[in-house]
Amino acid sequence: MDEVLNATYLTLDGYVEVNKYRYVYFFIFFILYSLIICSNSTIVYIIWIHINLHEPMYIFIAALLLNCVLYSTTVYPKLLIDFLSEKQVTTYSACLFQFFTFYTLGSSEFFLLAAMAYDRYVAICKPLQYQTIMGKTTVSIFLAVAWLVPACHIVVLTAGSIFCNNSVNHLYCVTSKALSIYGMVVLFNGALFPMLFILFTYIKIIIVACQSCGNVRKKAAQTCLPHVLVLINYSCLVTYDMVIVRLESEFPKTARFIMTLQFVTYNPLCNPIIYGLKMKEISKNLKRLFS
Repeated sequence: MDEVLNATYLTLDGYVEVNKYRYVYFFIFFILYSLIICSNSTIVYIIWIHINLHEPMYIFIAALLLNCVLYSTTVYPKLLIDFLSEKQVTTYSACLFQFFTFYTLGSSEFFLLAAMAYDRYVAICKPLQYQTIMGKTTVSIFLAVAWLVPACHIVVLTAGSIFCNNSVNHLYCVTSKALSIYGMVVLFNGALFPMLFILFTYIKIIIVACQSCGNVRKKAAQTCLPHVLVLINYSCLVTYDMVIVRLESEFPKTARFIMTLQFVTYNPLCNPIIYGLKMKEISKNLKRLFS
């Protein structure tokens, strides 16, 4: 658990020369954070104000982009404060809180992508039953599961870390395999299972699209390609995160710091661009908004 916390919590000590370039770094990261908030919020706003976008596919996109904003907020405010501080201080409770939010929201992204994959599966493979299956209740359940299930998983790990952080229980916690086994269960339920479900769903979509007419193939390409691109980006980042936790003692701190920032920079910036350009209805309303 300590290795995971150390790999998760981002502080500036040992990574950059804060005293020398802190205002430059502050300006750069402030701009990045502002871009993340503005770009994601713009897409969410467009989906919210246009009635024709109040469909499950667009609702899940809005939820995913909102999740990106919250995900970035777990890191950027503390980084910005550290850039302006002479000394970077982090409490153990703050570290645990960031650990909880970081991995909860990270796992939620996989669940949201899984919900989006299922929505596309029903729309393409069972179009006549789409309105019946993907009703408001179903969408609400998917959104609740996407945020509550990861939170329930991670809160147990967080509580276990609190319990182990004292001299009485430290020896027991080090030798116990319970948390390690539970961590593997969380990894499977929160990342591997949704990923396998998404892959299975898109394979079924590809099979149906190849056996159908050109319009079905075109619809599948237009609506599924953005989701696939986002899935590939995020899967690569999650794979990296799992690797650096295992190799923390051997992995350079600066490289770990830079690569971990990709979670809260690259993905949250790419997602609104991908959906803004590749989703026809969103792209059309974006052009209207800025023209």
